[in-house]
Amino acid sequence: MTTQLKMKASQFLTELQTKGLRLTSLDQEHVSRRGGAGPSDHQAITVDGTTLMVPIYTQTAWASPFTLSNEEMSDEGIHNADDTAQNKPFSQLLSNSIPLADVTFAKDPEFYKLSTADGIPYSHIATLHSTDVLATTVLQTCIRYESRRKACQFCSIGQSLRAGRTIAHKTPEQLAEVAKAAVELDGIKHIVMTTGTPAGADRGAKVMCESAKGIKAVVDVPIQGQCEPPKDPIWYQRMKDAGIDSLGMHLEVITPELRKTITPGKSEVSLDEYFQAFEDAVAVFGRGQVSTYILAGLGDTEETIIDTCRKLVAMGVYPFVVPFVPISGTPLEDRPAPTASFMEAVLRPLAQELVNLHMTSDKVKAGCARCGACSSLSRFEKEAADVTV
Repeated sequence: MTTQLKMKASQFLTELQTKGLRLTSLDQEHVSRRGGAGPSDHQAITVDGTTLMVPIYTQTAWASPFTLSNEEMSDEGIHNADDTAQNKPFSQLLSNSIPLADVTFAKDPEFYKLSTADGIPYSHIATLHSTDVLATTVLQTCIRYESRRKACQFCSIGQSLRAGRTIAHKTPEQLAEVAKAAVELDGIKHIVMTTGTPAGADRGAKVMCESAKGIKAVVDVPIQGQCEPPKDPIWYQRMKDAGIDSLGMHLEVITPELRKTITPGKSEVSLDEYFQAFEDAVAVFGRGQVSTYILAGLGDTEETIIDTCRKLVAMGVYPFVVPFVPISGTPLEDRPAPTASFMEAVLRPLAQELVNLHMTSDKVKAGCARCGACSSLSRFEKEAADVTV
């Protein structure tokens, strides 16, 4: 890293991810995600060998001290020849006009150039996350989102559908076609499948099974499925048998009162039900292959997050703690992102706990924790591992 900041890489990357990146009109050619499910309003950048999803369309990012140089660096500034093939040319990251580090942007994937026989662009079926992860929201509708009273206050799953950038239901055949192309043309290493919650008691597990079977019939890559805890635990074995390698069931918010306010529909599934679901799922998928998202910065205290994470890790669940990102068009669009110091206070002890129990992100077979780009947690893990050794 060429950064002039006197801080560890984990601290620097956390600062960047919480404050965002202020792009100019000259920078808009790069790959980014606006609206929809998953890491929205972000830009994937690689700095010091770590790829991060960095907010760019948020109000926080518009006031960020981090910007890019107006001119891309020449090939002389590229230290790894492989980067020229996989990424666009280097730019310099600046903070208050002071050069900090060289950064690269993921190039447009080749599979984005293709469409199905009936004319649906592949990018409407699945998208590139980070540099080697294929992601899709199988059902772009959700019983929670459709009710203003029950919708998660941070969610924007319907935005990309309304904008015509995706389709409501991706069939197993469509997913298989796109996955095969992404693996062959772009070297995709694993797949993330999430879904809006349907009305059935399976809460999305059924569509995970159908989709995984379709993909695994044509290409052998690890898949993470993401859904709410199904009412019947038999679905965990069904998902594993269908080809799901790791499972995500996302708490997002921990404190019961906050859950009722921020995730009113999901809060109807109690914390006790979630923790029973985690126990049942770990028994099927194994330690470290079940994960949950926790959005830091929505009101849960440092102590609450750390204590809950320790409980989760002890159960064999990987707590993927990410900074909350206020997404335009949602009820929480004006809520500030958490500070870097808040994130560090949570991530540093969590990383040490994960290292101590040998349950780090590199051991997860597929999914968000394996990718790691939405949090600097994996970088804290590496630093904790170096100290432990």
